[in-house]
Amino acid sequence: MLKYKLKDHKIILASGSPRRQQFFKDLDLTFEIRLKEIEEVYPESLQGVEITNYLAELKSNAFEGELKENELLVTSDTIVWLNNKALGKPKDYDDAVHILKSLSNQTHEVITSVCFKTFTKSETIFDVTKVTFNELSEDAIHYYLNKYKPFDKAGAYGIQDWIGLVGITKIEGSYTNVVGMPTEKVYQYLNQLS
Repeated sequence: MLKYKLKDHKIILASGSPRRQQFFKDLDLTFEIRLKEIEEVYPESLQGVEITNYLAELKSNAFEGELKENELLVTSDTIVWLNNKALGKPKDYDDAVHILKSLSNQTHEVITSVCFKTFTKSETIFDVTKVTFNELSEDAIHYYLNKYKPFDKAGAYGIQDWIGLVGITKIEGSYTNVVGMPTEKVYQYLNQLS
């Protein structure tokens, strides 16, 4: 449905995330993937959604001056926000253990921003989902990290993985946002393009 509406647009997804790419396939969109190496550094003064907005826009700015008139670039960024601190992707195994221990028996926010950039303008949307974990044992944490290796995921976990099945007691908001992209908001945004 959306594919036909956007037939005059060439959609470019600037994400190496297999989950985001799958979402675009599941939305039945025709798109191409273009990647650029970006150093994901943001000013320390930024809080919560300001961080993801900044990073999604930083990723889109790397394509400045390269987009053709009919092209629509989509970039995004996700963080886990706990106790006024951003948890990104773990640096290594020990960092992943530390992150999961900090999420145990707590409620955190998953924040994703999506930036849409064309030849003439740029617009950013975001979504926030609250996720509550029950108590995660040391054994469960090590089993999960060794078996699923979630080192490319913000907060060191994937809600769609084993840890989500056994550890998450409550979710308030968009499930797909926690996976990495608020697909319902992305769909709404793309649907209103002419």
